[in-house]
Amino acid sequence: MRTSTTIEASGGDWREIVDYVTEAERLGLDICWVAEAWGSEAPSPLGYLAAKTERMLLGSGIIQLGTRTPMAIARAAITLSQISQGRFLLGLGPSGPQVIEGLHGVPFDRPLSRMCETVEIVRQAASGEKVSYSGREFQIPLPGGEARPMRLSVRAEHDIPVYLATLSPKMLHLTGEIADGWLGTSFVPEGAKEAYFDHLDRGLANAGRTRADLDICQGAEVAFAEDEDDLRMMVAGRKKELAFSLGGMGSATTNFYNNAYSRQGWAEVAAEVRTRWQAGDRDGAAGLITDEMVLATTLIGTEDMVRERLRVWRDVGVDTVRFYPAGETLDARLATLGRAIDLVRDLETRWHADDRP
Repeated sequence: MRTSTTIEASGGDWREIVDYVTEAERLGLDICWVAEAWGSEAPSPLGYLAAKTERMLLGSGIIQLGTRTPMAIARAAITLSQISQGRFLLGLGPSGPQVIEGLHGVPFDRPLSRMCETVEIVRQAASGEKVSYSGREFQIPLPGGEARPMRLSVRAEHDIPVYLATLSPKMLHLTGEIADGWLGTSFVPEGAKEAYFDHLDRGLANAGRTRADLDICQGAEVAFAEDEDDLRMMVAGRKKELAFSLGGMGSATTNFYNNAYSRQGWAEVAAEVRTRWQAGDRDGAAGLITDEMVLATTLIGTEDMVRERLRVWRDVGVDTVRFYPAGETLDARLATLGRAIDLVRDLETRWHADDRP
């Protein structure tokens, strides 16, 4: 199981963020993802980090569909792949109507076909071919004028793996069909088969592929409690964050996180949390979140608890774990990350030892 983390360039002092990433590489981290939500964008920080790192892979986690044309995404991906000497992973996601329509002023229409066509165009551009595409969402070159198909003046010298951040059944099916990896979230391993894996596997089978062809990259906060009292305080402090995901993310009618939790056994509480949050009762919404919900979807606990949860994640099929380390300071976050990486290493060592004849 590989290890990764996610940073957002707008999340604090940029020099501290760079220190975090370079030290994470020294600790042995495999991948750093750079997010874009409604703050900083991903490609610029990735280019800078490519110059500051030597070994770790760097990925967009994610570039949002609808904010750029497919060819703009392709050019950014090829450029970052060249700069990093083949260490770039292209993560794409549909985002949601609140960001795409509310911030960018672009319709959040037909994200499924938009995603499929974008990936096809990006791969065509990266191959060095002249780009000619006729789809439902995109026509390249634009018909009716004097334009002819063009090829980029730069060709990808390295493979550019495509990861899709998806949650809905149809998007998961598409991920299984066309992606190299899945960037998941809102993950409960005990409910993942019905909520996620069945849809991914149907897409894989439809394309003649197997789970071995798809890197399952799953993320959660990691925090270590020293005792039961510390754990209770940690869990209580995360309930409002989870209530925001279930009630405040997305729009009044579209919340993919709420839908994902509903498919994993919490439909009634997820619906009520959303109702209360939308009505302005934030404390009431947080009060509905149970300890079980927090612990099931995070890597929070004593060291033994976190080790056991990592084993469960690995056993259900997670290939790459994405850590969001807790800590008030840079040193504290790095200490948490280092402990988590060591647990994964220990787990892998024991696993391989058990496989020996």
